[in-house]
Amino acid sequence: MRPLRPILLAVAAVLAIAGHARAETAPSIAVAENVKFAIDELAGAFKRESGSDLRISTGSSGKFAQQIRQGAPFELFLSADEENVFRLADAALARDRGLVYAAGRLVIFAPLGSPIVPDETLAGLKAALAAGRVKRFAIANPEVAPYGLRAVEALTHAGLWDTLKPHVIMGENVAQAAQFASSGSSEGGIIALSLALAPELARRGSYARIPAAWHKPLSQRMVLMKKAGPVADAFYRYLQTPAAHAVFERHGYSVPDRGS
Repeated sequence: MRPLRPILLAVAAVLAIAGHARAETAPSIAVAENVKFAIDELAGAFKRESGSDLRISTGSSGKFAQQIRQGAPFELFLSADEENVFRLADAALARDRGLVYAAGRLVIFAPLGSPIVPDETLAGLKAALAAGRVKRFAIANPEVAPYGLRAVEALTHAGLWDTLKPHVIMGENVAQAAQFASSGSSEGGIIALSLALAPELARRGSYARIPAAWHKPLSQRMVLMKKAGPVADAFYRYLQTPAAHAVFERHGYSVPDRGS
């Protein structure tokens, strides 16, 4: 019979290597679709400084919150609102109630050749509607996407929601709404300023900012999950630095003076 000690040592070595590999696995980060471009840039800078990789998933905040409640292994969640984070905290799934990392803005976007002329009062949208020239208009689904909910609030404030509603097409998230608004499949839409600033969309049309007073604030909160590891924790802290704030601002967000 072969001695057991060499076999046990080999098994221990394999287990140690496997454990080290698991420890080095890049953490999964759930990111609201509107902040994708900023986070891609920040994740790259974080890797250059720390040597650590991140696995970034982008989508609608509501769906991510649902997935986390169902056991999805995200370690850090950057939501497009505060309510989804608060609900996860109240369910004891997060370390705490997190903090606001950025505040977004809504814009009305119209592709080249659209009958809608973007302006901050939405007068161009109103005129195009009155002339019967708006067949489809894109927003994010307000049931799962905070930017969609705020779009409905803004349109309601402007007195346009009831008239526009039959023409609305909804994206699963604000990035899909931006795709609908810019691809020619609709006459325009209400999307995130951060997406309208992206070079690809900037080439396809024009936009105007919608007054922030027309809807509830787009305060975007992030939070660490209970099982977050050291890399996710380090990225969370990195997103609070002046360097990270400068990136957010360049992508169309305002940033808090301190965590709230």
